[in-house]
Amino acid sequence: MKDALSRRKFLVATTGGLLAMPNLINADPQEPKPSTINIDLVRNYVIAAHKSLDDLKPLLEETPTLLNATIDWKNGDFESAIGGAGHMGHRDIALYLIEKGARTDLFVHTMLGHIDIVKPILTRYPNMIKCDGPHGIPLIRHAEAGGEEAKEVLDFLKTLEKLQQ
Repeated sequence: MKDALSRRKFLVATTGGLLAMPNLINADPQEPKPSTINIDLVRNYVIAAHKSLDDLKPLLEETPTLLNATIDWKNGDFESAIGGAGHMGHRDIALYLIEKGARTDLFVHTMLGHIDIVKPILTRYPNMIKCDGPHGIPLIRHAEAGGEEAKEVLDFLKTLEKLQQ
């Protein structure tokens, strides 16, 4: 049994692995776990981003961990505050959240009219034009919500859609 793992080899191998992971060895089982954000607070925050910067600001100031919080409206329809601002065309809210460090995505940049971001992504991955954002809202609707500032992106998306037909 030349290849058999001896007790000594096993102990050396596993002890070495454990010593390489001091967080596992020194973990305090009594240490409290970080709390989650109240789901009602997340819901109110995301809803506020659909409506008004004045409604959103106090919530974020009071609970900064809300910045990138998401809510699942059901069946995997996850939405963040910046996502809600994106499809509602609330440029002021989206820019405020970006300034605070919020994660952005293609849908938000589409609404903001950032052709320098949207065009290279869709040129590289043209099928992403078929991706839906929160609530199944497509990219083209985000561009429409962006108004005049997103006109160049809207025109690009329409051209891309025609090419894919």
